[in-house]
Amino acid sequence: MSSKPQGGFEVRRATADQFAVSVGWARDEGWNPGIADLEAFFAADPSGFLMGYVDGKPVSSISVVRYGDDHGFLGFYIVHPDGRGKGYGMATWKAGMAHLGNRTVGLDGVIAQQDNYRKSGFELVGRNIRFTGVPKMAKPARSGVTVEAARAEHSDQIERLDRICFGAPRPAFLQSWVFAAPAAERKTFVVLENGDVSGYATIRKCIQGYKIGPLFAQTQQAAEELFHTCCDEVEPGSAITLDVPEANQQAVKIAEGAGLSPVFETARMYRGSAPGLSWPNIFGVTSFELG
Repeated sequence: MSSKPQGGFEVRRATADQFAVSVGWARDEGWNPGIADLEAFFAADPSGFLMGYVDGKPVSSISVVRYGDDHGFLGFYIVHPDGRGKGYGMATWKAGMAHLGNRTVGLDGVIAQQDNYRKSGFELVGRNIRFTGVPKMAKPARSGVTVEAARAEHSDQIERLDRICFGAPRPAFLQSWVFAAPAAERKTFVVLENGDVSGYATIRKCIQGYKIGPLFAQTQQAAEELFHTCCDEVEPGSAITLDVPEANQQAVKIAEGAGLSPVFETARMYRGSAPGLSWPNIFGVTSFELG
């Protein structure tokens, strides 16, 4: 894909190595990305990462990941401070939306951009609140529930639960996200009840601290078990981030009960027919970049 809306500027597909520049910009914006996210992100849609260049120098980025023929998710919409106010952002946006075509498109929009997203046909479906802090609660003792590291035999049940909570199938992404090599510094756990997966959660190392996401579970008990198991994976005193849908008040209580504090919020918005998400089962979204 190539677009040349004005002299010296073009938008083209980026490789993972090239898009690492945008991850650095996200870090500078305070978004605190995971240190090894890109491999799994690119597994979702290798052609879904675009960058804008002026005379060969990167100035803008957007991720426009396609999930099948009907669904897409937009993120990493950034213009470097040196290139703002020059039309590069809108040109990059148009190239990204062209990549997604007529699909339903979701995004998690920062407050400053929400009015612009509405002008582009996006409608609000709910708020996500970022909670961050050093967890204070010890893992509760529960009976009848088993938590263990995710294994290949859990894949089908993880995918079914994920589709309910995310709204579209994303098997390629999950295989990389959940079953990545240890070098990715991610670990995924499942809750088993009567031998069946009733929830799963991934914790990953970020530029600052760790994030838990997704945290999908059929019950609050399963979510609590997963949350505290993830917290137990990191060294005491490490900061944990959980991005919680405001619509799930049980999830808010878990975050607040662990001593985490709200620091940031986004709006989950969709262009087109929004999927019927099961908010009571979404205790933590996967990422603001890929939904």
